[in-house]
Amino acid sequence: MLAGVSTDYYVRLEQGRDRHPSDQVLDALARVLRLDREASEHMFELARPRSRVPFPAETDRVDIEVARLIQRCGHALAFVVNRWGDVLAINPLATAFYEGMDGNDNLLRMTFLNPASREFYRDWEQEARAKVAHLRAVAGSDYDDPVLVELVGELSAGSEEFRRMWARHEVHAKTNPSIRFRHPEVGAVTIHFQIFDIPSDPGQKFIVGQATPGSSSDHALARLRVLVDDHAGA
Repeated sequence: MLAGVSTDYYVRLEQGRDRHPSDQVLDALARVLRLDREASEHMFELARPRSRVPFPAETDRVDIEVARLIQRCGHALAFVVNRWGDVLAINPLATAFYEGMDGNDNLLRMTFLNPASREFYRDWEQEARAKVAHLRAVAGSDYDDPVLVELVGELSAGSEEFRRMWARHEVHAKTNPSIRFRHPEVGAVTIHFQIFDIPSDPGQKFIVGQATPGSSSDHALARLRVLVDDHAGA
């Protein structure tokens, strides 16, 4: 009623029996449902999916120059992920930071299928919801992508929390978050991440994590770097 559409028409939209709603109807629904900008854009994309170009297999191959850049980030965590959270390349400090976390080849699997992640992430619920909302955002209208279907199926089978969060249909792309960790070797650490798109490889993101200079987290990362250097020199 608030959106100015009939109950029958709204039900047809929800059931997918009407696939051509007008911009006016979508705008009205976004306003009445109090959707934010990202959720509104997501709704428009679902209503009018763009012509999709399949992501080529080469997308999961990291450019050699990007790989070199990652290795040169000796004082920061640095890695590349694809849009489904698979870790494609990672530097030694980030490897040491996530060492021992089963499933760390994919950030979603590590979060939902590894019980230790509840200790590793000090704000587990918040971080888990953010990752699920990000997955919805990057999936867009590619809901039938085989890789996404397999990943969602695996996570749904292994985690009741994932099923609950996925059913919320939250949409939010992660942008430069600060995350609080409890690392088994160096203790409590807060990492500030910067996330960059890699234009030459659509879907890939270059992620760099640093601590505030002079903070206890910075000192903790310094101790971890010493462990990495000692291991490399052994």
